[in-house]
Amino acid sequence: MIAKLWKKALLFILMIACLFNIVNKLVHKASLERELESSAQYIQEQKLKNALQD
Repeated sequence: MIAKLWKKALLFILMIACLFNIVNKLVHKASLERELESSAQYIQEQKLKNALQD
């Protein structure tokens, strides 16, 4: 009897934790546009750095 209650309680806590994790990732997700811009900027900086070293 007590084992079933613990199982249900832990399953409920697990579901709440998973939902919280999913919502947190959706809220703090970086936009694709910002990711592409930062990648392009990094590549340009690396090319410039390599050109100066040559």
